[in-house]
Amino acid sequence: MKGHIKKRGDRYYAVIYEGRDPVTGKERRSWHPAGTDRAEAERLAATLAATETSRLGAVRSLTFGAYMTSQWLPAKKLHLATSTYRGYERNVQLHVLPALGRVGIRRLRYQQIEALYDALLHPTTGRALAPKIVYEIHLVINGALTDALRRGLVTRNVAVLARAPRQRCPQRTEGVSLTDEELRRLMRTAAGHRLFPLYWLTAMTGMRRNEVLGLKWPDVDTKTKKLHLNRGLVAVGYQVHETRGKTKNARRAIALDDTTLAILAGWRAHQSAEFAAVGITNDESWVFTDGDGQPVHPHAVYETFRRIVHNAGVPTIRFHDLRHTHGSLLIKDGIPVKVVSERLGHANIAFTMQTYQHLLPGMQADAATSTERLAKPVPPPENDSGEGRGNRRKKTA
Repeated sequence: MKGHIKKRGDRYYAVIYEGRDPVTGKERRSWHPAGTDRAEAERLAATLAATETSRLGAVRSLTFGAYMTSQWLPAKKLHLATSTYRGYERNVQLHVLPALGRVGIRRLRYQQIEALYDALLHPTTGRALAPKIVYEIHLVINGALTDALRRGLVTRNVAVLARAPRQRCPQRTEGVSLTDEELRRLMRTAAGHRLFPLYWLTAMTGMRRNEVLGLKWPDVDTKTKKLHLNRGLVAVGYQVHETRGKTKNARRAIALDDTTLAILAGWRAHQSAEFAAVGITNDESWVFTDGDGQPVHPHAVYETFRRIVHNAGVPTIRFHDLRHTHGSLLIKDGIPVKVVSERLGHANIAFTMQTYQHLLPGMQADAATSTERLAKPVPPPENDSGEGRGNRRKKTA
């Protein structure tokens, strides 16, 4: 890297030549104030040129894989949810590093990135990835190079030039909704099981799995008959991590009915007696705990629920379908969609309407019938008495 000095007025500047811009072709130079002494200015120019030469040498030897694993991913870990970070890490380790990991970050070209996408979509051996997954990998590569550009490690983000697969909307898995009678049968089968209060609360509130597992006793307000959702528990790998919610509306208050409050009170009394018998202290005040006093593991919820559904003889449903059942039964009962959306903690009411649109055609027909009844002309009341007709016109003598 070359450096020299320039004088403007009575002051000197150290000018460092940084090469040509690969996009515009123009020469790039940086100017650094160096005072009024020429010798000092020359020493500063030499020092800056040596520093820049050393930095460029390190950058030239830096591979794309080393940058992602040693700089970009650790920085992402600071502000991403654990599950999101693990998804980034998995895509980098499985798909990006084997193909692009040894390529110098300044030598990476968009053609190499496009070749990676094509290999993932149309592999010669093995199973092809879905376009949505490849698009997520593209977002990872683009994000890493955008950050490298901001740090001055590259002069442009070549991922912007690469043609990424279109993010096709995945086919929606339509949730299964139980009828009110099927839900009662399911709850009767679950009664007596240790996790019965958990399943009952989920069915009566439509909470997500991570939300119901993240409840603590201070979140349950028996005076106002509400519970306040402030956190969730998710399993990443097999380790349980705390999360702050899936959407901006996840932290919310949900009204409770008297039966649900009574079931929770009974469960709390049972939990306290169990802890006292084995000498466990529930210092963190988790609502739902296992026999060791730890929060119930998300995987345990699924396995137990699957067996209860089978024994109940109801249509096969996932645990998440309890949430879908709650929303469906409320809408069928005429509860406003806005209220259902707030209760479920959806990001917006449009998502609620899209999720439960299969219930709306019947409601639209009911609305049309009601409109017809309201707008239909009402015939004048008939008067069968002859006296009334005769009195309309007075006879003259």
